[in-house]
Amino acid sequence: MKCLIFLTASVWLTEAGKRSEPMENIVGVLALQGAYQKHIDMLHALGVSAQSVRQPHQLTDCSALIIPGGESTTISLLIQEYGLYEPIKTFADSLPVMGVCAGLIMLASEVDDVRIKPLELMPFKAIRNHYGRQLHSFTADIKLNFDHSNKFFHAPFIRAPGTTQLSPEIEVLATHNDKAVMLSTGRHLALSFHPELTNDSRIHQYWLNRFCQ
Repeated sequence: MKCLIFLTASVWLTEAGKRSEPMENIVGVLALQGAYQKHIDMLHALGVSAQSVRQPHQLTDCSALIIPGGESTTISLLIQEYGLYEPIKTFADSLPVMGVCAGLIMLASEVDDVRIKPLELMPFKAIRNHYGRQLHSFTADIKLNFDHSNKFFHAPFIRAPGTTQLSPEIEVLATHNDKAVMLSTGRHLALSFHPELTNDSRIHQYWLNRFCQ
């Protein structure tokens, strides 16, 4: 697969550094349950092709995947019922996956709820509803370690999961009250909060530029 770096809606750069014609790099968004359309809208606003993924064969069209927020026990069950568990794991062996809220839980190697079968893509333990239930939702200003503008990100936490038992290979990209809420390893990115519910595209842009190459 040719290495590509996202630049704008219409320009891609090849390994040789030469301008190329636009190519159809498609980001898949798992659309079994949750706020998947918000991710698709944000990707489209960035000029990136995106499609819903509900069946295993749809992954073959994609060069990256987002697992959105929602209800983690439901998403875990539907991933298995739709035959997506092993296809997503195989996809993630070589291509980037972003997990948001419930998606973070699915990316973890361990979860504090036996009803959930995580994909085990990132070496940390996820804690469901760590920041409280729907009633306790809040927005917090957090600093993104990769953004040198010093501009805070207004992060919505909605029934947000926590993280613990992080492997040394995990890179922490943002914290809230000294707890990791945005982390990466390899090509994968996991977030406790919902960047797609804001008008701030920095996190999606960062993921595209750093991991979707």
